[in-house]
Amino acid sequence: MKNRSLVSIEDYTKDEILQILDRAAEFEKKPIQTILNGYVIASLFFEPSTRTRLSFESAVNKLGGRIIGFSDSGSSSVKKGESLNDTILTVANYSDLIVMRHPIEGAAKLASEVSPVPVVNAGDGANQHPTQTLLDMYSILKTQGTLENLNIFLVGDLKYGRTVHSLLMAMSHFNTTFNFISPEELKMPDEYKLYLDNLGLKYYEHTDFTKYIAEADIVYMTRVQRERFSDPMEYEKVKNVYVLRNSMLENTKSNMKVLHPLPRVNEIHQDVDTNEKAYYFQQALNGVYTRQAIIATILGL
Repeated sequence: MKNRSLVSIEDYTKDEILQILDRAAEFEKKPIQTILNGYVIASLFFEPSTRTRLSFESAVNKLGGRIIGFSDSGSSSVKKGESLNDTILTVANYSDLIVMRHPIEGAAKLASEVSPVPVVNAGDGANQHPTQTLLDMYSILKTQGTLENLNIFLVGDLKYGRTVHSLLMAMSHFNTTFNFISPEELKMPDEYKLYLDNLGLKYYEHTDFTKYIAEADIVYMTRVQRERFSDPMEYEKVKNVYVLRNSMLENTKSNMKVLHPLPRVNEIHQDVDTNEKAYYFQQALNGVYTRQAIIATILGL
């Protein structure tokens, strides 16, 4: 894993995923260290971010490293017309590892192919978000005590949601049963269902999840992403289709946890926040430990 880019969750085997999760647990016990002293991490965010960007920065700072980069491509030479290729080759001169978010699918793969230093994909369009997947898996493992044989409900934007695409692929290593809950316009793409078919894994599709929520070990809510819609009216039609409320959790399993990659808009009512089954803010904290593990592993530290 040393010096290897992380572009897709498929870049890691099952054993390598478990190795990252084990290291995340070690960093949770001791998050303040100096192992990145002398290292420079470049953070290139061509698309807005709060949790991903700040948790990467927190991870690096807690390990004694330095962060350079931008959080708005408008403040970089991209605004002058510089190509992604040239940006990556330039920034690689100044850093030991590049963390990049980009709105175009495949941008992270392109960057990894031209960069002389490892590239970590922090989200490329509607494609992949592997570091979010790893922190999601760490959250699932912490709350369930296992990754095996779980029933996971993926709710909301399953068409454009890169977090659910990556999570599906990673959790397919662990004999997971999936339930897809979405409006017709935002169904899980056929390619991911075919992926599960080829592995012999069970999945079910619903439009109403209140009937089935009692079966869930994990309810993974997602935001309907306004930025992925070219037609504002299409967004308005589906933005509030699923809203999770506290009363809906009454008859769910005692171990069930509600996850969300955040930010949320309306899909989880604030009355859920005080329920012990709400785990999304702890999930965001787990991102620091998981990203510490990813960076340290790739740099061979």
